Amino acid sequence: MSQANALPGFEFSGVRRAGILLHPTSLPGRADNGDMGHSAYRFIEFLAACGVSIWQTLPLGPVHDDGSPYQCLSAHAGDPRLISLEWLVDRGWLKHSEIENDEAGMSFRHACLQQAFKFFTRHNDNAEQQRLLDFCRRHADWLDDYALYSAIRKSEANRGWVDWPPALRKREKAALEDARRRLHEQIDFVKFEQYVFFSQWIELKEYAHRHGVYLFGDMPIFVAHDSCDVWSSQAYFLLDEHGQPNVVAGVPPDYFSETGQRWGNPLYNWPAMAGDGFQWWIRRMRSQLELFDLIRIDHFRGFEAYWEIPAAEETAINGRWIKAPGAALLQCLTEAFSGLPLVAEDLGVITEEVNALRQKFDLPGMRILQFAFGGAADNPYLPHNYDHNTVVYTGTHDNDTSCGWYAALDEHTRQSLQNYLGYDPGTSMPWPLIRLALSSVADMAIIPLQDILASGSEARMNVPGTVEGNWGWRFDDAAMTEQAAARLRSLIECYGRDIQK
Repeated sequence: MSQANALPGFEFSGVRRAGILLHPTSLPGRADNGDMGHSAYRFIEFLAACGVSIWQTLPLGPVHDDGSPYQCLSAHAGDPRLISLEWLVDRGWLKHSEIENDEAGMSFRHACLQQAFKFFTRHNDNAEQQRLLDFCRRHADWLDDYALYSAIRKSEANRGWVDWPPALRKREKAALEDARRRLHEQIDFVKFEQYVFFSQWIELKEYAHRHGVYLFGDMPIFVAHDSCDVWSSQAYFLLDEHGQPNVVAGVPPDYFSETGQRWGNPLYNWPAMAGDGFQWWIRRMRSQLELFDLIRIDHFRGFEAYWEIPAAEETAINGRWIKAPGAALLQCLTEAFSGLPLVAEDLGVITEEVNALRQKFDLPGMRILQFAFGGAADNPYLPHNYDHNTVVYTGTHDNDTSCGWYAALDEHTRQSLQNYLGYDPGTSMPWPLIRLALSSVADMAIIPLQDILASGSEARMNVPGTVEGNWGWRFDDAAMTEQAAARLRSLIECYGRDIQK
């Protein structure tokens, strides 16, 4: 199958759509986090019943201990936390009695997966075994390194790869061959784990398509330092002889933080990447297009210029802008994948050069209604300044919920919002903001589920610049009332976004 033929047939321009932003970990279900089990299928049915044709998630990769989906252990692999244990029971690889501990966390999921793997290796027929082998062969360009990286990391007490023995850190051939021999059982288990993840996600994706729902993913522009991506491709990153970055990524002071955000990600060695036609990016994009119909590039402005921070700096204040070869990269991606379905996250410090890069490749940009009020009439986040090639949000995972945002507004901004709406939204928030997004000319309007549920600040997903208390929000089935669903459906129909009719 060619790369172009592997693309989904998603059309952005000229179709008015409505979407919901919800990460799968926020779904109801087991005590630790939501997953790809029955609640995910019920959520798709809820979306279809409301006329919603887009489900947007955060990145799906395996996370570090802080749970951030924007600092993953791999840019290709799936998060094992999302694997449904019930699915394993349905396949006969586990017994229902083996998964009955609903209060257990990831260690219990891991133990169940190991039990399923043992059963799989001993009892499955040749056809199932062949499907696993086919999966491993199709994804070998990232899976072999990821399985080895995961196995070594576990054997090293989950220390980052820069703290491994030098021979393993430097990927010396003899050391890697020895690790493959010593850790072959764990390597095989990781491959099985990824086979299960991809199998479940592709089934969920096909179910969504049958209900007229497309999946909208999120790709961070940078990858985590402690990741398989950096360890396996060190020449593509600006690192010293010990694997440590001399400079790191972030953003300057902005709306979210007076000291900016020091993300700490290593920066790309762009000349090395360009030298082989950006093959690293082509492989990364191919993996994401297998999972999603549409992909948001987080921090798109970093393709035009990125904020370089000396690694010794504790904040992002003392950084500088460095030009990036975004046009050359996007040209290579466009040639590799015809009809590339990307959305540019163009928030923050946006220059004319960034706008020109996005427009050159006809990529939709983003607008956030929570940024729209309290300024002048030419504020680009006000709906009367939109063009069609736009995705509008009431807020994102980095914002407070709209109810929390409204409660904290100063009087000037609150009056600006009231003037724009033509009335005092008062206790009816967040529905006036939802209506504003759906009524706009933007081809796509995305609403975080927290806003549909009229949740307060307690439901916020993330506070940028902080590391504690994020990413853990869950919703309860009881919160999905028929009244909220009917109200959403009515607005989607009113503003011509019900493409399923």
